[in-house]
Amino acid sequence: MSHRNARTTFLGRLLIVQRHHAGWPQAHIAAAMGISRKCVKTWLERYATEGEPGLRDRSSRPYTSPRQTSSEVEQQIITLRQRERRGPAWLGHELGVPTRTVSRVLARHQIPRLAALDPITGLVIRASKTTAVRYERDRPGELVHMDIKKIGRIPDGGGWRAHGRAQREATRDRSTKIGYDYVHSLVDDHSRLAYSEILADEKGPTCAGFLARAITYFADHGITRIERLMTDNAWAYRWSLREICARHGIRQKFIKPHCPWQNGKVERLNRTLQTEWAYRQAFTSNTDRTAALAPWLQHYNTQRRHSALGGHPPTSRLPPT
Repeated sequence: MSHRNARTTFLGRLLIVQRHHAGWPQAHIAAAMGISRKCVKTWLERYATEGEPGLRDRSSRPYTSPRQTSSEVEQQIITLRQRERRGPAWLGHELGVPTRTVSRVLARHQIPRLAALDPITGLVIRASKTTAVRYERDRPGELVHMDIKKIGRIPDGGGWRAHGRAQREATRDRSTKIGYDYVHSLVDDHSRLAYSEILADEKGPTCAGFLARAITYFADHGITRIERLMTDNAWAYRWSLREICARHGIRQKFIKPHCPWQNGKVERLNRTLQTEWAYRQAFTSNTDRTAALAPWLQHYNTQRRHSALGGHPPTSRLPPT
């Protein structure tokens, strides 16, 4: 295919043929146009065998690709992606196919990224956004991230995700307030070890109590010292955590206002919580969803493949306990 710096566009190739028919030697044509004699010879031979259509741009794709992934394997990748809604690393591990091959197959079939899909229906809902600015601390406990994710409670019998919006609106009692759950989370920057609890609010004492329990959880998993705690600028974080941080020798760090990506690791955990736990299936009660958090968290920390850790779970980066 020709590009903006190409010396031989279609008109340039046609000029080669015209000059050859006018009696120009091939060496003179090459010198006048600043190309090699071999290039001139190639286009003249192609014109002789194919005529003017032979001077047109053609795809550089090979006629055959003996090592291309078979259609059966491609169909397995697509079927598993549609059923499980997982990324290339997980799909490749399950099917025994290189991750890069899975990515190419998904791109070839124009399958959108998971970030652009609804976690339950799999329908495209938004465009994804990525950033190239990444960092990682050198050891566990050097920096941890803390945040809260607010999610609506599920009414008894299930909400609109279980029955559809139309059915839910027809049976909904608007006089009854369902309310929200507040998922408090703490994640280690180096190992990605995570701890989460569902609490009733996001007030200062609640946040302080959660942090105390999270420190104990981290200590049980080998992170005996937390050096820095990064949060947003919420009042509960800025003022209510001072005492417990001073007691454990933790230095508080705050992100720049309105820049949540600076606390990106726990924000990414929040999204994973939504897609793989809260909205992974249509729960029929809030109690069922609450009970499913602890087993999922255990799976996340000990078994789930983490792309930032080379396909290993967070516990692979922790000292033995």
